[in-house]
Amino acid sequence: MRNRFKGKDYLAFKDMTKEEIEFITDLSLDFKRKWVAREPHEYFKGQVWAGLFEKNSTRTRNALERAAADLGIKIVYLRPDEMQMTRGEPLKDTARILDRYFDGLFIRTFGHEVVEECSKWMENPVINGLTALEHPTQGIADLMTIKEKFGKYEGLKICYSGNLYNVAYTTMIFCATLGIDLSIACPKGLEPDAEILVETQNRAKISGAKIEFTQDFDMALKDADIVYGMSQYSMGQSDEEIEYLKKAFAPYQITMDAMRKAKPEAIFMHCLPAHRGEEVTDEVMECSQSVIFDEGENRMHSIKAILAAVAN
Repeated sequence: MRNRFKGKDYLAFKDMTKEEIEFITDLSLDFKRKWVAREPHEYFKGQVWAGLFEKNSTRTRNALERAAADLGIKIVYLRPDEMQMTRGEPLKDTARILDRYFDGLFIRTFGHEVVEECSKWMENPVINGLTALEHPTQGIADLMTIKEKFGKYEGLKICYSGNLYNVAYTTMIFCATLGIDLSIACPKGLEPDAEILVETQNRAKISGAKIEFTQDFDMALKDADIVYGMSQYSMGQSDEEIEYLKKAFAPYQITMDAMRKAKPEAIFMHCLPAHRGEEVTDEVMECSQSVIFDEGENRMHSIKAILAAVAN
């Protein structure tokens, strides 16, 4: 497939076709091959990108900086509390100035409207490092991990247990697009984002994927090839919301007993950071079925591929 991303923004899986998702995933796997072979790939030496982080980060920031370094790109790390944004400067003014200084912007923030606003006012590429709506660099890392372990997408089943937030929404979109069945185990009363749900349903009609929400954890685990754990709550939620979600999700904790209800060869995935003892036990995190550190490494390769795809 011809690279359709060059000079474009990378904001959300909901904006991408099946072919585009597969293109970025395969490109990521190729960059991983280069990494393992120690094959130099400083294709963009001399470029300087801004990395704007409104949320704390371990994997995203470090994966970005290492990926960029391998490509020959320098990252200038920006903290909002050191910028005029926190004193009321309009985002559209900040974005247009950054556009004059840098070859692109990688941004990790709260509202998805922030990355869309940056995209509106910037000519250079904008990459979404995480918003409340989607986590599209994580989605590619997850697909890399699935392809490495199973060699395919279609016909697999994921059991997802965790808060209905950015990772859940990204997983919904890629499952519906690629023909992966998805069973989301969650308490009664939690509803997904309406726009993401409609997009998921429309894509599932084309691929034939079965996307369901259930309170029956055992049913969700049955015949699962992948058990995906996610935090029961998210950054920015109130203490009251967090306590409610922790209590509501308690029956959906991923234990070794839960893993035994999936397929014998099932793998355990988690985007990290994990709250050990809450959504997942320490035993599952450390068991032979856990691929969380392969998945975590793949964040670096996915970000490298995304940078390379969009860079001018």
